Amino acid sequence: MDVKPFIFGGLASMGAEMGKSRDGTFPIDTTKTRLQVQGQVINNSLKEMRYRGMLHAMYRISKEEGVTALYNGIKPALLRQATYGTIKIGLYHGIKRLITKDPKDETLALNMFAGIVAGALSSALCNPTDVLKVRLQAQTAGTVIAEHSMLHSFVNIYKMEGLSGLYRGVGPTAQRASVVAGVELPVYDFSKRCFVDSEILGDNPATHFLSSIIAGLAGAIASNPIDVVKTRMMNQRKVANTSATTLYTSSLDCAIRTCKTEGAMALYKGFIPTFVRLGPWNILFFMSFEQLRNAEKRWYST
Repeated sequence: MDVKPFIFGGLASMGAEMGKSRDGTFPIDTTKTRLQVQGQVINNSLKEMRYRGMLHAMYRISKEEGVTALYNGIKPALLRQATYGTIKIGLYHGIKRLITKDPKDETLALNMFAGIVAGALSSALCNPTDVLKVRLQAQTAGTVIAEHSMLHSFVNIYKMEGLSGLYRGVGPTAQRASVVAGVELPVYDFSKRCFVDSEILGDNPATHFLSSIIAGLAGAIASNPIDVVKTRMMNQRKVANTSATTLYTSSLDCAIRTCKTEGAMALYKGFIPTFVRLGPWNILFFMSFEQLRNAEKRWYST
């Protein structure tokens, strides 16, 4: 299997995540998490609705907890992209080449299959990094997790909750990743091919830019309900060897209870920050990935 997609995918993923932290869009991810976990019914009572939307959440978090709180979880987010992004993109292109050697023979169905498998496997393997990121983002001023090194935080979750704590929400995580990868990657490839084949645009940065926006919108629409379930499952805690109960027993139970108590549209909580976050991320990722591939082609052609 060609290792170049793994290398390029990892570099592009980390570059996009670092760009998100530098250009100020990482706080959007934090507001998305806060919006998704609020409004849950705990002990037969509705949890306080602290935020009215993305901008209000950003304002209130900054005012009550400081601007740095908007960047909670940035370290595990970078580690996640270094591992998850590397494996996902490498597997996606590897699976496609195992089935068909010529990119011209690719079909939308083939690309969706490759994306679903790559997304599910890579996200399941890297689930612990996502758990820590979500918990750091969801913590409020009154429930702050002790500041430790990232490794110490992983060890602490393992000691308190066991291995299952690190893999909390792995089911919906894999489902979401398979949907995102199974939609975004094929939609990007399909959109790019349409622009190039129709001669509207060539294989250039403008095509990559438009295709990445289309892919981000499709991914946000398809994945948001699963993302809400994933976030809520990851944020709940159950200490090992205790009788403490969790709010949801499974991802299906979480989805059903959320719809019953908050309405079906609760599964689209945080949609605006989800899309606002995915848009710039996809642009940075796909354009970086294309530039790396083109640079590699120029290197071997000289």
